[in-house]
Amino acid sequence: MSFMKGLMRGAMAAAMITGGALAAQAQEVTLKLHQFLPPQANVPKLVLDVWADKVEADSDGRIKIDRFPAMALGGKPPELIDQVTDGVADIVWAVNGFTPGRFPRTEVFELPFMVSDARAASSAYWQMFETHMKDTDFRDVKVLGTWVHGPGMLHTKRPVEEPSDLNGMKIRGGSRMVNQLLELLGATPIGMPVTAIPEGLSKGVLDGTTIPWEVTGALKVPELVNNHTEFEGPAIYDLTFVMAMNKAKYESLPDDLKAVIDANSGLEFSIFAGGVMQDMDGPARQVAVDRGNNIITISAEDAKTWEELARPVYEQWIADVEGNGIDGQALIDEARSLMDAYDGQ
Repeated sequence: MSFMKGLMRGAMAAAMITGGALAAQAQEVTLKLHQFLPPQANVPKLVLDVWADKVEADSDGRIKIDRFPAMALGGKPPELIDQVTDGVADIVWAVNGFTPGRFPRTEVFELPFMVSDARAASSAYWQMFETHMKDTDFRDVKVLGTWVHGPGMLHTKRPVEEPSDLNGMKIRGGSRMVNQLLELLGATPIGMPVTAIPEGLSKGVLDGTTIPWEVTGALKVPELVNNHTEFEGPAIYDLTFVMAMNKAKYESLPDDLKAVIDANSGLEFSIFAGGVMQDMDGPARQVAVDRGNNIITISAEDAKTWEELARPVYEQWIADVEGNGIDGQALIDEARSLMDAYDGQ
């Protein structure tokens, strides 16, 4: 069942709350949703606003969601999870990689050449959240959605057709794992928020960046670089996201409003969100095509060379999480199994 179909159950779920809940129905709640991108970017416009509007409608206006884009409540993107944990914000959308190592189990989907399809990976991520992360990585928050973006790729000033072409390049890496891979390939990984990429490219701080097609338009990347390297099959990297709510705020809601939040969150919402990000890759790619930029596609056969070079990243990650009592290889096997089993529903 699609997320949009699933959303229709929200009003039904709320309507079924009767009896003792009637006394609570007068309660109105305003929730602050905080995130790091400008409001016109794809995720705020096509995912977060859709979710918030539906929650407001399903609650008959008793829930109001104030949206604060581009860190309007203050702080920096890596502080979002602390903000929702501490109650500075009621809901946040955040990149788990903003705080490397804090959510170790999510990193299984950020390993190089792990993810091919955002919907399949977002589905697997939610299922593994429920079994492995709910009471561990995310025990301090109420998680509403877990998803990944479409295939990550390279956008560079000089063409990258084979691994050695990255030697000496300064590349903004999208995750801890892809930074390790970039270093193995002779590049210099540069850490910076996604919103700082345009300035980094224009001032020569960066020779390139790893991001999916979807966000290139908002960041004007096709105007700042002429070369784009994508991969057939699994992507060179992917990022995991979480949409989380302050636990105490959620628990303070009357049962019928909790039902509205719950009906609009979870597996179907996660697949929807990841799918939206992936679906926006195509239009963004077309912008680069129309500009006459150089688009390099690494074949599945040639990508095997890259995948072999990424093997030490897997070995290092498995060793790292083992120190936290986590069986990394088991998580890898489970994630792949769940992604392979995804039936597109």
